[in-house]
Amino acid sequence: MAEKEKEKKESERIKEELGINAETAWEKLEEGEQKKVWKLGDEYKQFLASAKTEREIVAWSIREIEKHGFKPLEKSNLKPGDKAWVHNKHKNLALLLMGKNGLENGLRVIVSHVDALRLDWKINPFYEDSGMALINLHYYGGIKKYHWVNTPLSLHGVVFLKDGKKLEINLGEKEEEPVFVISDLLPHVGIKAFLEKKASELIPGESLDAIGATIPLKEKDATEKIKLRLLKLLHEKYGLVEEDFFTAELQLLPAVKPKDIGFDGSLIGGYGHDDRACSFAGLKSILDVTGTPEHTCLLLFMDKEEIGSVGATGADSFFLENFVHELCTKLGTQKTAKKVLAEAYFISADVTAALDPKYKEFFDPANSSMVGYGVSIEKETGYGGKYDSSQASAEYMSFIRKLFNENKVVWQTGELGKVDEGGGGTVAKFFARYGCEIIDIGPPVLAMHSPFEVLSKVDLYQTYKAYKVFFESK
Repeated sequence: MAEKEKEKKESERIKEELGINAETAWEKLEEGEQKKVWKLGDEYKQFLASAKTEREIVAWSIREIEKHGFKPLEKSNLKPGDKAWVHNKHKNLALLLMGKNGLENGLRVIVSHVDALRLDWKINPFYEDSGMALINLHYYGGIKKYHWVNTPLSLHGVVFLKDGKKLEINLGEKEEEPVFVISDLLPHVGIKAFLEKKASELIPGESLDAIGATIPLKEKDATEKIKLRLLKLLHEKYGLVEEDFFTAELQLLPAVKPKDIGFDGSLIGGYGHDDRACSFAGLKSILDVTGTPEHTCLLLFMDKEEIGSVGATGADSFFLENFVHELCTKLGTQKTAKKVLAEAYFISADVTAALDPKYKEFFDPANSSMVGYGVSIEKETGYGGKYDSSQASAEYMSFIRKLFNENKVVWQTGELGKVDEGGGGTVAKFFARYGCEIIDIGPPVLAMHSPFEVLSKVDLYQTYKAYKVFFESK
């Protein structure tokens, strides 16, 4: 017995010497930290339930930051310790915490994205067929289409009426409200098609149409009576006419509520951990920065990441560069916006795929992040031979490693699946073009890109800690 104990201690000594650690992030929590994990998890679930779209997240965040002294940029003097914000088209948000060094000696920037997978309404959304009025939809981002059938869906979005008035719509989140659904074919019908088709072909994109109504208008000579009655209902409830859908942004999203998972409640299931987990952790971290930081801190929320970061609100836009240029002008700095960004330290805050024990054949276990082992640091993204990638320098990884270790942030590393089996991009490559230091850091997620993704509470907590110490770094 004593010999076995001796062997165990020697094994532990060797592992420590080699830097090998099999302990989970739960085991590494310091005294009193577990309560913080549960508290942060509860706050995050409230955020998940309250803000689902880009517009909702930006609006929710502005309400929150103004409680903590953040002011619109035009009302800020930009002195050390000042807090300012600016939004772009209600879908981007930049939060600024001025540091002692102003803009001259390196920004600390964390950027996440606030768009998530969804089903967008088409401009002409309604048609009638087989006793139903259906909503014509176009999916957004890399979904598995079969996930979205027979799933309760809620309606979110905005419509601008003929007179220019903005109408916000949120239907299906409250218990007493109706939801929407895309019906699927029963297994008794179309057996041959199910057996012969690939999973990617089971549900064609044009079949992702939701049921909108079934009661007809009581007019003998009318055609499309169900569609007409539906339009009549919408006019009575919202003042809408059919042409108003031309000036609308309407989306169907999973109506599921965030829930604790497992007997121990250690996980959170919900819609849109990708990338609301990082957006929430980033927001929480900048609000909790102690005192006036050495470096100026900047938190960015970007849009359109799920479809390539395109457009006026995506990371490929000039939103950040224009914002920093405005700061340089206000502060009278000698450096250009591009020079300031080139000298900045960035974190691309995005989730990564967690190793799933049921699908290990698609992962390289030695280079995969696991649920419950802390925040994940990914040196590079991309696919195949690192195409479409951003890769962090060894120097910057050394800075991050030292920072996290000194501040007892529990971290791990990984890649997104096997070389020829996985891959994916983040916003990192769009900011790397300035010549800055940038790396991808975020929590691992199970069932990513599904309507009900799964995240560990302790990984979320370590992500928050990582972002906070980054903002506070010297």
